[in-house]
This record gives sequence, structure tokens and C-alpha cells, in this order.
Amino acid sequence: MYEHYWGLKELPFENVPDPRFFYRSPQHEEALGRLSYAVRTCKGTALLTAEIGSGKTLVSRALILELMLESRWKIALITYPALSAMELLREILYQLGVNTPQGTKVDLLHSLNNEMVKNMKDGKHTVIIIDEAQTIDDMNIFEELRLLLNFQLNERFLLTLILLGQPNLREKISKIPALEQRIFIKYYLSALSLSQTEEYIAFRLRTAGSQRNVFTKEAIKIIHEYSQGIPRKINSVCDLSLLSGFSRKLKHIDSDIINWVG
Repeated sequence: MYEHYWGLKELPFENVPDPRFFYRSPQHEEALGRLSYAVRTCKGTALLTAEIGSGKTLVSRALILELMLESRWKIALITYPALSAMELLREILYQLGVNTPQGTKVDLLHSLNNEMVKNMKDGKHTVIIIDEAQTIDDMNIFEELRLLLNFQLNERFLLTLILLGQPNLREKISKIPALEQRIFIKYYLSALSLSQTEEYIAFRLRTAGSQRNVFTKEAIKIIHEYSQGIPRKINSVCDLSLLSGFSRKLKHIDSDIINWVG
């Protein structure tokens, strides 16, 4: 709606996990690097936590995009894990491209083991990414996930399990020491600083085709205070401010507009 007015080719502040708009702050780069290392060295488990809207899902999508450039990985992405044990196993198999006829839990586990062994023989490693893992309320499901790590050979795991979630996910996992102790990598993705917020906004605008940063320094300072450096909140206030600036035919987004839409 306002793209042409601001010299944009597309909307720059959509709250969707588009890897093209992945701003590689030091902490986001570190998160991506640690998850990539866990996968590439065939570690058993990695855990990434962050506050709501901090970009952990976008990190996972950037990881998947990176891995898809090679043919060494079979990836199952679970975006709604609040399932029963049977449903979760079926969803994992479905995401791996395995047909799952009706059967017992043992049948599903056999199918999963066979798929992972097949992948290994084909020179591929199985990666299971579970987003929003804090939505799992049944602690038995975490125990089921732990048991998946028993799929291994003497020298390597047959899968890498990546858990993404809000900070309370760590608390849930801490109640299962047998799982917590097997998590090789843990990382908390922190919010953006003021300078990073300024870089983030400029990056998103450039990616969308802008040749200039239309936000004033004071506006960015207020955006950071309002958002506390959370990318999702930054996106929301920037999107609304661009819309408001367009309707008022402004040349720049200043602090008055941010205060108006914030």
C-alpha cells in the first residue's frame, strides 16, 4: 500500500520468517552458528531459547535454507508440537516423507529407525527441528524425545534434535535431568541493542529496495525503548509508522509519528 511512496519494492517489516530479511546481529549469527555446528557434527541435541518475537524461528529457517544448499540432510520441521506421543511420531515421519499406515507406537518407532538408518546409508543425516517446544505440556512427550536419542550407532547419533522455544522451555527441560544432560548446545538469543535496532531497521529497508533510511535518530531511539529490542515489536511499530507517514505525505518518520502509533 505504501511501498511506492517510500521507494520500496515490497513491505519491509512483515512478521513472517523470511530468511531474506534475516538480520545477522552478533547474537543471531552466534545462534545460527551453534545450531549449524550441532547439525554438522551430528550432535544429539541443541536448545535455542528467546523471548517472544526475538527471531528464533527466523534463525531456524535460515538454518534450514543453509542446509538445503547441500544434499546431506533430511529435515523434519515441527511447528505445532502440542501433540500426543503417537501424533508427534506420525508428524515427524510425515515431515521426513515417510508414509505412516495405521499401527502401534512400536511400528512407528521401527519406521523412524528404518528411515534414519536408510538416510545414513545414503550419506544423509536426519535433523528434527521442533519449534515452539514450550507449548508441550505433557512432560511425557519430552521423555519420548529423549528416547529418540537412543537411535544411535557406537560412534554417532542417527539424528540431531533441535528444540526452539521461549525461556520457560529451559525450566521444563530442567525437570528431566536425563534430557537436560544430553543437550550439547544451549543458547539464549538476546534482544537487539539500540545500535543494532538502527542497523536492523536500515537492513530491512535496504532488503525491501529502499535507497535511504527514512527513520530519524530520535525515532529509532523511541522505537528501541518501545520494543525493548524485540524484532517483532520493531516490525509492528515500523510498519504502522510507514503507513501513517504515507497517509500524511511525510518525508521522514520522526518521533511524533512513533509516539502516535506506539
